[in-house]
Amino acid sequence: MTSSFLPFDPCAPAVPCQLPPVDVAIVGGGVVGLSLACALRQSALKVAVIEAVPTAGAIAKGQAYALHQVSRQFFREIGVWEALAPRIQPFEQVQLSDGTFSQTVRFDPQDLGTEVIGYVAEHAVLVDTLQATLKAASNVVVYCPWRVIETQGGGDRAQLTLVSADLAQPQVAHLSARLIVAADGGKSAVREQMGLKPWGWHYPQSCVVATLNVAHPQPVLAYERFWPTGPLGVLPLPGDRYRVVWTLPHEMAAAVLALEDAAFLERLRPYLDPAMAEITGVSERFIFPTQLMQVNSYVGDRCVVIGDAAHRCHPVGGQGLNLGLRDVWALAAQLQAIAPQDIGSYPQLRQFQRQRFWQNSLTLAFTDLLNRLFSNNWLPLVLLRRGGLLALRSIPILRQGVLRFMAGLTFPVS
Repeated sequence: MTSSFLPFDPCAPAVPCQLPPVDVAIVGGGVVGLSLACALRQSALKVAVIEAVPTAGAIAKGQAYALHQVSRQFFREIGVWEALAPRIQPFEQVQLSDGTFSQTVRFDPQDLGTEVIGYVAEHAVLVDTLQATLKAASNVVVYCPWRVIETQGGGDRAQLTLVSADLAQPQVAHLSARLIVAADGGKSAVREQMGLKPWGWHYPQSCVVATLNVAHPQPVLAYERFWPTGPLGVLPLPGDRYRVVWTLPHEMAAAVLALEDAAFLERLRPYLDPAMAEITGVSERFIFPTQLMQVNSYVGDRCVVIGDAAHRCHPVGGQGLNLGLRDVWALAAQLQAIAPQDIGSYPQLRQFQRQRFWQNSLTLAFTDLLNRLFSNNWLPLVLLRRGGLLALRSIPILRQGVLRFMAGLTFPVS
């Protein structure tokens, strides 16, 4: 049976079918799940991380994320920022504009009272840094590649049934935990198994994502341009690259995805800022649909859902991962505050539910409003949103308030 008693040690000995019990079983070894394990690595809690995708497959993912100031504070709090900071790209300005409207809004670090506005981190860098941090954690064990096929609450412990991802010789194991944390993404199997039902809707849009190589980069700048077809976000990456997230109606997005590189760049160019540096190459592109999703209760019977398993929002403003990291920070603080009491009981976890649900709901509503306000050509809304941009340009306290909200600094997290 291939598993690990020590984090990420593929040569660990075979384990019995009944795995050693833990306090917290984190299902999902992506950025959110690994971050929670790192946040608990110096606690008295015994933690297991269960991930179905082999480590190499996880690191190979091509995503990149905008990290807001509150995420920097979180990574500093859990002791990974010093290792992460040299490998990510800070940006000092954000420009917001509405199509061809000449008046743009520029957000500067002075609006936050910080040195930079935010950072851009690639998925592989985040996963690699978090995994490296966990290697020295004596209270964390990682089971990878293992998949959870059944969960049961009730009593003083939850029960998980795992199956190895080795299809040539799959094996089953059992694990008990005082608390299950579902961090297994928007299609969370654990969320469904524990009976926590999501609600929401899909937008009539998909995002085409690509990395551009440029000749003369301006890495201090990130920008978002709103078009009637959907927003276009551009984020700087290390090494003379930019990450583009281009939101389009489904059929247009599929057609753009199918274009040859030269035709894709020709189609993209009118949507970019005219000052965009010369593009010298483009990576493989991929596409994902957009949606708003929220789970009414983040807490179930010895189960908590966090990150994309609990909520998803439109990618405008780059809120997704940052919301998940705020979930992690709040949950880790709550678990350490209530231990050694019963960390899996609903009364002990109500504070996490109350705090994160309404804060996430505000952000989901705000991103929904932004997308609906800007993704159309209806003249009254065009006039309204352009008036709003002019107000942001001319009223510093309004601009600062909006930026602080989007950066996650409006409300306390832990």
